[in-house]
Amino acid sequence: MLATGSPAPEMEFEATTGQTWRLSDYRGVHSALLYFMRSTSCPICNRHVRDLVAHRDEFDSTNICVLIAVPEDRTAGLAWQTENGIPFPVLASSAGTPHESIGLTRNFFGTMQQSGTILIDSDGIIRHTHSATLPTNSYDRKGILAAVDSLGSRTGL
Repeated sequence: MLATGSPAPEMEFEATTGQTWRLSDYRGVHSALLYFMRSTSCPICNRHVRDLVAHRDEFDSTNICVLIAVPEDRTAGLAWQTENGIPFPVLASSAGTPHESIGLTRNFFGTMQQSGTILIDSDGIIRHTHSATLPTNSYDRKGILAAVDSLGSRTGL
């Protein structure tokens, strides 16, 4: 997993719209909060996404774009997004998974998918990162909100 305070690597995924999404397109414009779901069928991950939706106004007011990364392909991701009314962009990958590209897999009796969050400021610096193999431990709401608050104080919001 990536380290807080370090520069974020370039990330490029496929959005459910079919367009290419690049983290570099956000530099100097928006901060980005990426939530990596273990799977779209995971009830705990879905609960975490609902919490992100509930805090949408707070993210919008601090210029943070929330993005949801799913391990399924673009078609399955779009079906899940539509069925659940997810207002955020949903990202998939045409090769592997978004999770693999940032090290969110763990070899433990084979490969296990992890879930987690990464908050990257508009300068491309990671301000919060948290992950876990068990979805119940993968979403650090207090940590995310504290990092969001620190972005606001850093930019004078």
